[in-house]
Amino acid sequence: MGQSANGRRYITDDLEAIDDRLCTILHVDMDAFFASVELRRRPELRGRPMMVAGDSGRGVVLSATYEARTSGVRSAMPTGRAKALCPGIIVIEPDQAAYREASQAVMAIFGDVTPLVEPLSVDEAFLDISGARRLAGRPGQIAARLRTRIRDELGLTATVGGAATKFIAKLASGLAKPDGLLLVPPDHVLDLLHPLPVRALWGVGPKTAQTLEALGLSTVGEMAAMDRASLMRHVGRATGAKLHDLANGLDDRSVETVSTEGSIGAETTFSSDTSDRAFLNRELLALAEKTARRAREAGLRGRTVALKVRFEDFSTVSRSVTLSTPTDLSGVIHRTAAELLAKLGYGRLVRLVGIRLEQLVTADQVSEQLELGVDDDRPGWREAEGALDRVTARFGSLAVRRASLFDRPNPPLEGENRSSGHPNITKESDSGADLPGR
Repeated sequence: MGQSANGRRYITDDLEAIDDRLCTILHVDMDAFFASVELRRRPELRGRPMMVAGDSGRGVVLSATYEARTSGVRSAMPTGRAKALCPGIIVIEPDQAAYREASQAVMAIFGDVTPLVEPLSVDEAFLDISGARRLAGRPGQIAARLRTRIRDELGLTATVGGAATKFIAKLASGLAKPDGLLLVPPDHVLDLLHPLPVRALWGVGPKTAQTLEALGLSTVGEMAAMDRASLMRHVGRATGAKLHDLANGLDDRSVETVSTEGSIGAETTFSSDTSDRAFLNRELLALAEKTARRAREAGLRGRTVALKVRFEDFSTVSRSVTLSTPTDLSGVIHRTAAELLAKLGYGRLVRLVGIRLEQLVTADQVSEQLELGVDDDRPGWREAEGALDRVTARFGSLAVRRASLFDRPNPPLEGENRSSGHPNITKESDSGADLPGR
């Protein structure tokens, strides 16, 4: 049972007690997904602090059980820091194939409920169930059966938030973590939303939060009451308009099913920092090939190529270029990312690089026109990379490689045990530090 700030009931295990007719958008978020997948095959570890993490010198936490989180362990935290916070924590190396298989099974269950599914990452999605109500019942009943089916068929737990808008549905699932169900009818939205801190709103990062707090705005309700034009002057027109709408519970976005993923990519952390240009370009080529292969497997192409670089001081920059034609070719992706890196310069030491394809569209939406001046989109390149995909699917990613990727060295000067990185695991965080009820 939960209550809003003024005591009105907005969540209950008695689904008949609330009017959920308009709660037709569900946000389903798996609980500690990667850790939970590991616990399925290691049930003896249940109830113990455990994390899925790279255990090299530069490893990071990908997922942690809730027993570990009580000690402060969080996703994206350096493994060494997590061990210091939780002495004796069990560390399990990540198994990407297992997580991908579990994700596909979860998404298949979503597809059985409704064809209107918008995956956000490997372990969460929006579902529009407005068309399922006639046969499947009220939204609360659909959500409850969905959680039961995930538990019974997959041995995993999921938290579900339901509302009339995507923003409130996602907010609700965060508040109901872990293993919960929260439905927020429209007439309860402001009761739930306005007492929350401003950082609960999408798009409010540390810098924006500082600006808002300097204006005396600490809660969402205070932001909602602020003059819209004044807010836009302080944080920018687009950001101010969006935040003011969200603070008042307004969000007209629909569940989008055009692409099956918001983005596709890969990244890797080095065992030692480097500024060596040749080494960095080889790493970008390897990441471009992983990204392109996953895009082709999903039948997607991306219009935007994004580069992520983290330096030795942990500062991170992102740069992107939008192409004239969406692509799924490793050569195009690599060339674009390498050009972005060159513009950043090579003087600073780098600890991580990543590549992402964004603005995804399905391949059949793209005409088979050539990208003028791009050698890797000549006739035959797509067929060649498709052939490599088939070999890789049958014999593994090391079966066939470009000559430049054989015997890839470690970063110069310090060459021991390069960290493998964890490509395309795009989301596994349930920290919710700014939200109550976690």
